[in-house]
Amino acid sequence: MLFRQFVDDDLGCASYLIGDEEAGEAVVVDPAFAVEPYLAEAERSGVRIVRVLETHTHADHLSGHGRLALEQGVPVSIHPLAEPEYPFDPVEDGGEVEVGSVAIRVLHTPGHRPEHCCYLVDGHLLTGDSLLIGDAARPDLAVDAREGAEAMFRSLQRLAGLPDGTEVDPGHVAGSLCAIGISSARSSTIAAELKTNRALAYPSEEEYVAAHATISAPRPPTVDRVVALNRGPFVGAQPPLARLEGHDGQVLDVRSPHEFAAGHLRGALNVPLSGSSLGTKAGFVLDLEQPVAIHASSPEEAETAAARLRAVGLLDLVGYFLDGPATETLEPIGVDELERLLTADAVELVDVREKDERDGGYIPESRHIPYRLVGEFAEELDNGRPVVTICESGARAAVAASVLAAHGVQARPVLDGGIADLEQRGHALTSFRRCGSG
Repeated sequence: MLFRQFVDDDLGCASYLIGDEEAGEAVVVDPAFAVEPYLAEAERSGVRIVRVLETHTHADHLSGHGRLALEQGVPVSIHPLAEPEYPFDPVEDGGEVEVGSVAIRVLHTPGHRPEHCCYLVDGHLLTGDSLLIGDAARPDLAVDAREGAEAMFRSLQRLAGLPDGTEVDPGHVAGSLCAIGISSARSSTIAAELKTNRALAYPSEEEYVAAHATISAPRPPTVDRVVALNRGPFVGAQPPLARLEGHDGQVLDVRSPHEFAAGHLRGALNVPLSGSSLGTKAGFVLDLEQPVAIHASSPEEAETAAARLRAVGLLDLVGYFLDGPATETLEPIGVDELERLLTADAVELVDVREKDERDGGYIPESRHIPYRLVGEFAEELDNGRPVVTICESGARAAVAASVLAAHGVQARPVLDGGIADLEQRGHALTSFRRCGSG
């Protein structure tokens, strides 16, 4: 049996190519929008892709099922509860999809979404967005969180009853917003998850629901857009980016934070390609109703950034440019200078990490505004007091400072350091334990 896993490290999404090499046939499970790797692997392995199997209608990434259907004539299968607007072949609980001599069994496992299915093939359990390694997917993206959690608990119990040696091959790894405690491991077993997965540790449905019905993880603003694209008519390949001489609309600058600080277009937002989760971060800070131009260091960098934006459903890209009237600058701040300013109480320190990170330890008197929300507080922060943005390493501090700068606030980001550096210099951190936390 042919079995290949593909992982999009930027989004933490996993997809699979499964087939019968002797029969020369394969299926793709949960394809990413960039379908070229599947086609290349199929050609190398001497198989033809004959079907797409979707575990569910994805909310975090644009599926490649439309491209495979339009460009390769590949049929798509999904559970009918997905109510797709494209032609599809339904899969049902207990049914089988045959690929040559390989039989893929369908397990209907609602929770993350009502239509969610897992696929069991030759000892491999493709869990999609149900059982993940270390955790389970969040239940609040498609239905009421309580309703989703009730269904998820029952689905997890069903999966936990499979043979101990069953390999768990998830649809997400660390980096995804579909769960908080996902491991970076790319496979596991039922036996291992029974010992270590916190989602399988609840003795009753009531306790599981109580712990999961209130979701605190951020909900990406691209969710509804991505679901609509994935449920709607097939989305085909997008045209190559055009090179622009300039742009007077919305600009996403994907160069390094230091390049951005040295000179950028007025109003540009900086989400560096060198960091993680470009698509997700950009979705939080961009105006999703406006077209986007990309400012990059090279054509290759622009195309890579475009691929990551399209992966989260941001398709209205007008082009890219490499040079422009870089009239604006930012002044990064080093840890030494920040320490002096904090001692003199001469700065507004804005911690732009997420809530769970800040709870683990923060600088007293600092203000907490996650990077994705700082634009909403720009007017309040523009009060004459110097603003410094800080996170763990500088990546999100750079994004936050660019958002504030676009709103006219002269924020200074800590680009080469973070909270841990201040702690190492003797600044005591305050931790915060929320009611009901472990």
